[in-house]
Amino acid sequence: MRYRQLGSSDLHVSEISLGSWLTYGVGVDAENAAACVHRALDLGINLIDTANIYGRGAAESFLGAVLSGIPRDRYLIATKLFFPMTETDRGLSRAQVEKQLDASLKRLRVDVIDLYQCHRHDPGTPIEETMMALTHAVKAGKVRYLGFSEWPAERVRESLAVPGAEKFVSSQPQYSLLWRRPEEEIIPLSRDNGISQIVWSPLAQGVLTGKYLPDAPPPAGTRATSSEMSVFIDRLMQRPVLEAVQRLKPLAAEAGLSLGQFALAWVLKEPNVASAIVGASRPAQVEENAAASGAQVDPALFAEAERILAEALPQG
Repeated sequence: MRYRQLGSSDLHVSEISLGSWLTYGVGVDAENAAACVHRALDLGINLIDTANIYGRGAAESFLGAVLSGIPRDRYLIATKLFFPMTETDRGLSRAQVEKQLDASLKRLRVDVIDLYQCHRHDPGTPIEETMMALTHAVKAGKVRYLGFSEWPAERVRESLAVPGAEKFVSSQPQYSLLWRRPEEEIIPLSRDNGISQIVWSPLAQGVLTGKYLPDAPPPAGTRATSSEMSVFIDRLMQRPVLEAVQRLKPLAAEAGLSLGQFALAWVLKEPNVASAIVGASRPAQVEENAAASGAQVDPALFAEAERILAEALPQG
């Protein structure tokens, strides 16, 4: 496993990190989920990403239990806040930052969160209030570093201008061969301000593993069969896209990689990407994904993959 510095922080994170959305504490049985976490740590994955909203605290509680017997210096924990935990608990106000942070610390069974991320931006709260509440959390020793996920570039600029506030060191955008929007604004802005990307959905909800075939229904139990995932995956479950993805398999084979590993290596070729978050329901999936770290791929193969997908992707 290789490691990259996270923005302007002193954290060095594994190129592949383990996510817990729709899996741990909710969708995967506890035994398999725990095995995935332990295998990830054995393979050198040191960044585990979660959020208070995942299973309304269930993912954090599960990870807290699994990690409780593991030396704290073996892993970095990243969690998030913003989405509603109750009908009245949501957003990035000072009160919510304080309340949700303490709740996450308790569920995760840790004294400090390595990376505390704003899951979305909160237009209903002044940016000064949010940033100073987060800054107070850092100064209180409850949080080491701050990050954001899917913020508009202008909101990031506003955060950077708050006097006396801690600066973000990470951005968590959706980014993959099939979703390259961060290249337009967020990556250039981040590069200039000591912010790294920790990307989610680098495999496009599994589409870039090649498991969804143009002439076959999605395999049972996959994310393409989940109503909760339709907003993320429906635009990709179209015949031209699925056919184009199948055309990438020879390119991956030429690189000596599985298609999923090829897609992860493509994300990691961007210097501003510190880590790619992958989910896993079986230890074997963790092993395959971890093997993408350090992969050396001919840039011509990536260029051809980009060309093939650009022709197939729906516009907009």
